[in-house]
Amino acid sequence: DDVSGSSAEYPDRVSMMEGRLQSQEDEITLLKSSLADALRRLRLHDQLIPLLKQQIIAGGWPTIRPQLYSFNIIVPEQYCAGLDIFFTPLPGGCPPRGDVSDGGGPGQVPPCPGTRTGGAGEGPELGIFRRGGQSIKMFIRGRPITMYVPSNIQNYEDLRMEPPVEKLELDWVYGYRGRDCRANLYLLSSGEAVYFIACVVVLYHINNRTQRHYRKHTDCVRCLTIHPDKVRVASGQTAGVDKDGKPLQPYVHIWDSSTLITLQQIGLGTFERGVGSVAFSFAVSDAGAFLCVIDDSNEHMLSVWDCAKGTKHTEVKSTNEAVFAVEFNPSDSTNIITCGKSHIYFWTLSAGSLTKKQGIFGKYKKPKFIQCFVFSLTGDVLTGDSEGNILTWGKSPGNERSIMRQTRAHDGSVFTLCMLQGGALLSGGGKDRKIIRWSADLAPERECEIPEKFGAVRCITDVNGEEVLVGTTRNAILRGTFSDGFVAIVQGHVDEMWGLATHPSQDVFLTCGHDRQVCVWNTEEHKLDWCTTLEEYGLCADFCPNGAVVSVGLSTGRWLVLDLQTKEVISDYTDGNEQLSVMRYSPDGSFLAVGSHDNFIYVYNVTESGRRYSRYGKCNGHSSFITHLDWSKDGKYIMSNSGDYEILYCDKDREWASYTCVLGFHVMGVWLEGSDGTDINALCRSHSERLVAVADDFCKVHLFQYPCPKPKAPNHSYEGHGSHVTNVRFTHCDSHLLSMGGKDTCILQWEVKRAGTGDGGDRLHSASFTSSPEP
Repeated sequence: DDVSGSSAEYPDRVSMMEGRLQSQEDEITLLKSSLADALRRLRLHDQLIPLLKQQIIAGGWPTIRPQLYSFNIIVPEQYCAGLDIFFTPLPGGCPPRGDVSDGGGPGQVPPCPGTRTGGAGEGPELGIFRRGGQSIKMFIRGRPITMYVPSNIQNYEDLRMEPPVEKLELDWVYGYRGRDCRANLYLLSSGEAVYFIACVVVLYHINNRTQRHYRKHTDCVRCLTIHPDKVRVASGQTAGVDKDGKPLQPYVHIWDSSTLITLQQIGLGTFERGVGSVAFSFAVSDAGAFLCVIDDSNEHMLSVWDCAKGTKHTEVKSTNEAVFAVEFNPSDSTNIITCGKSHIYFWTLSAGSLTKKQGIFGKYKKPKFIQCFVFSLTGDVLTGDSEGNILTWGKSPGNERSIMRQTRAHDGSVFTLCMLQGGALLSGGGKDRKIIRWSADLAPERECEIPEKFGAVRCITDVNGEEVLVGTTRNAILRGTFSDGFVAIVQGHVDEMWGLATHPSQDVFLTCGHDRQVCVWNTEEHKLDWCTTLEEYGLCADFCPNGAVVSVGLSTGRWLVLDLQTKEVISDYTDGNEQLSVMRYSPDGSFLAVGSHDNFIYVYNVTESGRRYSRYGKCNGHSSFITHLDWSKDGKYIMSNSGDYEILYCDKDREWASYTCVLGFHVMGVWLEGSDGTDINALCRSHSERLVAVADDFCKVHLFQYPCPKPKAPNHSYEGHGSHVTNVRFTHCDSHLLSMGGKDTCILQWEVKRAGTGDGGDRLHSASFTSSPEP
């Protein structure tokens, strides 16, 4: 039941192959979409030509009125923008709220949502009005994307883009990396628990419930340890890659936990792939002067460093097997122990070189993994293994290390051991999820079991001899005692996350992901309010504008409506059999649009305050899967993006209630030159319409001014995530921004700092447009 032994063994070749496969899939998607575009143009041509001929024979250029001509057609984006598209009611469909104007411009329209296709019994039909328009093009992977310039922009070339006066400051980090890391939870002399997730080392004061953050790492933190003074910390990171796919160099930082100042950078250019384990020396004679490091290379290089100078003392190949832990002997810094898959090594540092002796198992069964070890007060070494045993190692003749005693401890692996001050021992189990207290002579004294929802016991840290902190494999940190039990003080997701939604009026947000959990969080109290587990994993969500219910789209085409008070599922629907990518309520909550990977947008009437849904129509204008969509402020139109970088919308001057589409004139400037269409995963406009936040594929969150229609727009960029950032959302009052990592399982809460008073709201209205119109 080991859940972390293989994490350091994945070859780089797998990543390269995955990258090539993704690139090939992208090319196939583009080829499919190009073919679909050509077919759609032919269909449009075939349907419009007879009508045009009839009108021309009758005399004059046609004015196509929706009362006279209704087309059940798909209108390609390049023909649609510059057209006003309205909807006439079908028999039995929605009743009109007014007349539609003649030919030249928009009139009052029926209350049908802004789709572009309709069919018998499925919803609205289309009425089309042609008018001129100004446009520019942007290119993604060589594919031109036409952007139609709003009428209020008179001179696009003269627009000046500035970085926003607002900035982001990291306020809170939700989550803990216990799923695949170990020995990563300690208590500092300040009363703060120190642990990590993504690229952030968190210092959480367990009594005051406050956080500080060490943020000097450039990629995911993999390990940490604290100095004997309980102030200094050493943390090591993985290598990672830059935006061009080139590997970055891993290193270890030694830093002061009271000031968050970096004291030393260790090993830049020395370690390969990442740093797996670190340990300070503890002997009284040197008082933490040395640091031992094991990297993630094939040979798991073991090196010893001078902490003050940052220089390497010695280095040696360790083993080709995974290494889980390293420690100096607390009474003799010339002795170092490492353990991992199928081994425990006892190292001796002498004359600037390291030599090793392997532990001898003798008559005892050799376990597949030795997960952890501690030093007893008598100098013996106690190990926990995958067989559920605690082995006591002593010195035999010839200075060999052999097993003196085997103690049956847990059903399944012993994931962690923690030595208490009086000589008692705590052990934490994997499969049985038990914490057992042992006397100095390894007699069991007390035991308890942590709840199944938190997973196995990953590590234990002593608080005061009675109270302990427990890190778990389901990314939670528990606090408690044997007598009173344990409560979670830190919780998080345990797999990739995509779904994020913020409440329309409360300091609440919702997340969902591949771990099948739907979690509702409180941004003010920095805690998990409640969580429920679904049958399939969730990928998208949106709160109803009344704030009483939330809809969650799943991986199978199902979507659920949850009551926020009772936490119960009040509605359950299915649209298609492919995953859903976006849920979006209209501004007044009367419609819900559901975007699917089957290329359709399903539109529902919403009644009874979000508790009743009836199918209204289906939009089939896209030739690839739906990625993002937004409603117009009047709730009658939809703008949407798809996986082949297509934008469908009705009117370039339409005002949008939200702006989450990654492709559009107003956000064109967030794209870097030469971008892949997948480089930006999500964006979100603030409710004030001053800012747009962007989640990219390179672990960064960006903050731009809004609108942002010019290339190479200046912005503020923020690091902290250790994986592609999958989503961003502003809270209801724009006081905070939430960002969500994919595989780093991390949620970062940023405070929006409103420095300065410059408004900039009229910047786009002062220029006159001179570009050539689209032919």
